[in-house]
Amino acid sequence: MNSDQLKGMWHQVKGEARVQWSKLTDDDIARIDGETEKLIGAIQQRYGYAKEKAIEEVDRFVHRSERTH
Repeated sequence: MNSDQLKGMWHQVKGEARVQWSKLTDDDIARIDGETEKLIGAIQQRYGYAKEKAIEEVDRFVHRSERTH
C-alpha cells in the first residue's frame, strides 16, 4: 500500500474508518490525519493487534475504499 493513498482520501473515508474500528476515538481520527503509520499504531493500541494484523486490516480497508470512492 502506498501511504499517499490513504492520505489522499482520508477526508472522504475517516467516517468509514471510525465505523470499521469503533474503538478509535474522535481524537485518534483527528491525530491520524490520513497517515498510514499512525492508523496502524492506533489500531494496535486500541485492539491489541500485532503490527502485521493491523497492516493487513489497513490494506484491506484502503483497497475497499478505493473501489467505492
